[in-house]
Amino acid sequence: LGLALYAGSLRVASGAAFLYHDYCVIGAGPSGLQAAYFLQQASRDYVVFERSHAPGSFFALYPRHRKLISINKRYTGKSNGEFNLRHDWNSLLSHDRQLLFQRYSRDFFPNADAMVRYLEDFASLLKLRVQYNTAIVHVTLERDGQAWNGHYFLLTDQDRQNYKCSSLLVATGMWVPNVVNFPGSEYVEGYETVSINPEDFAGQTVLILGRGNSAFETAENILGVTNFIHMVSRSRVRLSWATHYVGDLRAINNGLLDTYQLKSLDGLLEGDLEDLAIVKDKKGKLHITLRFYLDNRNTSAGIDSITLPQDELDNFATRAPYDRVIRCLGWKFDFSIYNRSLRMMPGKGNKKKYPQIKPSYESRGTRGLFVLGTASHSVDFRKSAGGFIHGFRYTTRAVHRLLENRHHGVPWPSTVYPITQLTNSIIKRVNEASGLYQMFSVLADIILLRENATAFEYLEEYPVGVLAELEMQTGRKAPNGLFVIIMEYGRNFSGADKDVFYYNRAVGEAQHAWQSNFLHPVIYYYKRLPTEHEMRLRPPDWPLPRPDAVHHIVEDFLTDWTAPNAHILPLRRFLENCLSTDLRNFFAESCFLFAFTRQKLPPFCQQGYVRMQGLVGSEGLRRHAVEAGLLEDYTLADFLGDRPPDSREGSQDQLLRDHAIPVRPLQHLVNAKDE
Repeated sequence: LGLALYAGSLRVASGAAFLYHDYCVIGAGPSGLQAAYFLQQASRDYVVFERSHAPGSFFALYPRHRKLISINKRYTGKSNGEFNLRHDWNSLLSHDRQLLFQRYSRDFFPNADAMVRYLEDFASLLKLRVQYNTAIVHVTLERDGQAWNGHYFLLTDQDRQNYKCSSLLVATGMWVPNVVNFPGSEYVEGYETVSINPEDFAGQTVLILGRGNSAFETAENILGVTNFIHMVSRSRVRLSWATHYVGDLRAINNGLLDTYQLKSLDGLLEGDLEDLAIVKDKKGKLHITLRFYLDNRNTSAGIDSITLPQDELDNFATRAPYDRVIRCLGWKFDFSIYNRSLRMMPGKGNKKKYPQIKPSYESRGTRGLFVLGTASHSVDFRKSAGGFIHGFRYTTRAVHRLLENRHHGVPWPSTVYPITQLTNSIIKRVNEASGLYQMFSVLADIILLRENATAFEYLEEYPVGVLAELEMQTGRKAPNGLFVIIMEYGRNFSGADKDVFYYNRAVGEAQHAWQSNFLHPVIYYYKRLPTEHEMRLRPPDWPLPRPDAVHHIVEDFLTDWTAPNAHILPLRRFLENCLSTDLRNFFAESCFLFAFTRQKLPPFCQQGYVRMQGLVGSEGLRRHAVEAGLLEDYTLADFLGDRPPDSREGSQDQLLRDHAIPVRPLQHLVNAKDE
């Protein structure tokens, strides 16, 4: 049987043997393993190629100083697993509760070695099909009209073994160092190779190129042993608490900001690195100058023959020579293995380190090629968490659901509820859902309304960038309007220059909810599905086009949106206004009364009371409702007339139990307006 299966997986093309799989995943890092998990759960034919001997090889080397900046919050006061993932930035999604990262480290900022162990266990315990020691060195296309996407992907590894796939998932991450070439750049040490022993820097003066977390991580390691550290970059420092972007500078690494602002010799400078030049003197010291001062001179010609900035400006900031210059400029995507036929092009501007992809995470140049994980961060760069585990674990699941619908006819998972559960469904999700919370402004819950708004269909965590394609991408129809539930920060609350600690920074009143600054739920209502044209013309920094109606649930200090008056009541009234219906719940007595006094019963009475569903009333429950002001103090004396007292109790109980009130025949008997 094994030989037969092996032989069946061989396809012959152009005289070469190709091992065929429906899905090929390149890279066994976190996103590759997450994709493999979903493919395996769906019983799909797939393989993961990993160039190293174990998964997560990037974390075996980086970060160099071994401390992750992804939080591992083990206690939240809640037992809800979905809620707790909001504050677990390291775990991948699976059905196995043993595969939560908190079981691998007790540290709030874990050691990277714990991540390596975690990924190894994730792959082995779930028996994911990973092919190790396989480096894919070339990818090209083979046109075929019978293929899923009109072509096959042909992959070649380092041993010239060939593979053929119908769909390609690229999960290689960002691992090629960013390098800036300028005169004297040969004297620069890279983050990937520089010593991590602080004693090697004792008594030295150091210049660091870059201003991200790797630069500050390096500075933090040697801060206590150097003469001083200068840091230069083309942009100002961005603090994550101000930008609300987890990829910006985190507090755990910002010790150099203290020593800079408190004038303890260290400092930050802004400048274009391509304008710099480094010259080395006879003592091995490194001097910073500007490129145009060199005038085509050879940097090895000697320091005495080269003009330095301090020769003209005697207080030039970097006039002191340095012992070492370290490059910490981050990483970029490896485009080298992809044939031109795939049209894998870099992005533009500050996204040029990423491949160009659509909001569906599919390559703009090639159908069927999806980019996962850190390399897919161009979709939400500097906006959300798609470049990090706690973000791309959800976007990877979204890609899997898109593929399931496209290739296997499996619609996007959904649940149908009666319209009476609309408010409760939204409140439950905004208080628990981790995907909405982590991928704010990118993933959204979609509520598709059924005809006459009697029921709705709930879809979770759909990419809002492809909202116009919802019917095609999910296999679900939206002919009767929809709600989109998304999480957002305030429009003007995030930015490198923002003071996020100003007085009265939070909003507490429901009537001012639209001015909320901190992360909070926003509900968009559309009478019809937005078009692609409307998506392109949406206002700047808006995740969605202008809706027919929008509602902000006021921000909450505890991120607990369950307050009856501040959160639930305004939401319910917004939904009622959009649907022109009454979404309240009623006691049986009220439904009974409405049947005689209204032309149309509220949905709760139609779907509950009239169908003999709901709570059975009692005198105690009715009296409680009267005392709470929920019901008027109707008595049955008017209906029971002069019956003996001992017969009234039985008649009352019988009336409370009688739910089969025929509504339609009564409508011609009453002419009362709705109260």
